[in-house]
Amino acid sequence: MQKLMKQAQQMQQKLASAQAELAEAEVTGTAGGGLVTVTMSGSGDFKAISIDPKAVDPEDVETLEDLVAAAVTNAAEEVRKLTEKTMGPLSAGLGGMGLPF
Repeated sequence: MQKLMKQAQQMQQKLASAQAELAEAEVTGTAGGGLVTVTMSGSGDFKAISIDPKAVDPEDVETLEDLVAAAVTNAAEEVRKLTEKTMGPLSAGLGGMGLPF
């Protein structure tokens, strides 16, 4: 039982470290060949949105809205991939300990 508690404590430390790593990481999502770029933290917080002036057409705001939405979706997918890469091994380790993860 003591060994299991020690393993759980080690996994908790690794999990906290991975969460901190994710919070510090940054990912970007782009759309329109780089006309719109969204930067997010690895934990999913928005950091910045950059819009190339070429993407701004007062007569066609809908296209700009679509580009922003696509860049956000792309950045969110990058966050998901980074989270899976960072947390995946930990989740597998927790599952191997008989815990429901």
